[in-house]
Amino acid sequence: MARLLLVEDDKTIVENLTEFLSSEGFEIVSASGQAKALELIAKEQFDLALLDVSLPDGNGFSVCKAIKTDSNTPVIFLTASGDEYSTVTGFELGAEDYISKPFRPRELVSRIKNILRLTGSVGSAIRLGEIVVDTVKGTASKDGRDLYLSALEYRLLLVFINNRGTVLSRAKLLESIWDIAGDFVNDNTLTVYIKRLREKIETDPQNPTIIKTVRGLGYKVDA
Repeated sequence: MARLLLVEDDKTIVENLTEFLSSEGFEIVSASGQAKALELIAKEQFDLALLDVSLPDGNGFSVCKAIKTDSNTPVIFLTASGDEYSTVTGFELGAEDYISKPFRPRELVSRIKNILRLTGSVGSAIRLGEIVVDTVKGTASKDGRDLYLSALEYRLLLVFINNRGTVLSRAKLLESIWDIAGDFVNDNTLTVYIKRLREKIETDPQNPTIIKTVRGLGYKVDA
């Protein structure tokens, strides 16, 4: 699982990005300012850093410089500053990419995966029993065989993986996947996709051992 450092002082952006990126299979550690970010990079390892330029106690450029001084960790700048100076400065400090706010979350995920793939800086395999999910390639396999999951099936599997040990209600699942295809996903559609996912990942879909039904509450994948 790729471990990302998110340096951003806007709480709403942090909450929304953390939820979205977690559902895509990433582990998120956040810092609201330069001091906290520098503290984190001094003692922890990250596969990629997402940095805002404007911070309450400094700026993302200083954080990027500190990261690049001691590691090859890739950096993407997230900022409302679309001016040429900020862009050039970011690249001169070694940043791999630059995306202006507001941005589309799926575009950000695509850029993150591309950079991780190019830099080879992540151990991207997540295991769930016999299932192996590669969050960089966006694939899932069983016994070395590609399961060919659709975008919705893949997102649904990641939601379960990121909530192992927790009972997920149908409402929570709908909330997590409804916009992946750009369309509203209703309760009946969710039933169909859970059935399809089970047919691909379960040895015996009629008696599932991975995605278990918790009667009256929802579904659960064991921790």
